[in-house]
Amino acid sequence: MDSRSHYFDEDPRTPSMKSTVDLVLPDLTVTLATDRGVFSPRRVDSGTKYLLLNAPSPKITVQSALDLGCGYGPIARTLVHRFPDAEIWATDVNSRALSLTQQNVGHLGVSVLHPDSINDTIRFDLIWSNPPIRIGKSNLYDMLDTWLRRLTEEGEAILVVQKHLGADSLSQWLEKTGYRIQRLSSKSGYRLLKVTLQ
Repeated sequence: MDSRSHYFDEDPRTPSMKSTVDLVLPDLTVTLATDRGVFSPRRVDSGTKYLLLNAPSPKITVQSALDLGCGYGPIARTLVHRFPDAEIWATDVNSRALSLTQQNVGHLGVSVLHPDSINDTIRFDLIWSNPPIRIGKSNLYDMLDTWLRRLTEEGEAILVVQKHLGADSLSQWLEKTGYRIQRLSSKSGYRLLKVTLQ
């Protein structure tokens, strides 16, 4: 990737080179359009795959769910498959990622929008995210706090975070900020966290 451009840039300068990747799960196999300038364009990221394989089934009926930091949409595509009656949202700051997600899941009724375009009165029963750790701790914490506060009273967020990129410090910060944290599992350098409102 162009060293001047990052997957969390709003308008990547990396030249486009469109391709596809296969998302293969026990309950879903689908080919997704991808491109340079977005997160993990050559394969479904192993952290995202870990989340999709191990996220627990929510105890409540999911009426609204959010893919936070959607990239080209593997999480959103899985959400719409597993919760067909729910309203699914996908958001990212990267314009190229939003375009790809629209192509991959927009035809299934997913609302694909820049974060600033999602009405702040909307609440979510479920948030799944492989959060963009590399945007920096301050920006990451601000982003997570903004969206986690939009969980419904009984809603939950499932986050996957690499251990060496600060999974434990993120857990500690979330607890200090007032969220309830459950460490669900840990494997191959990743931690799966469940976050609920106190």
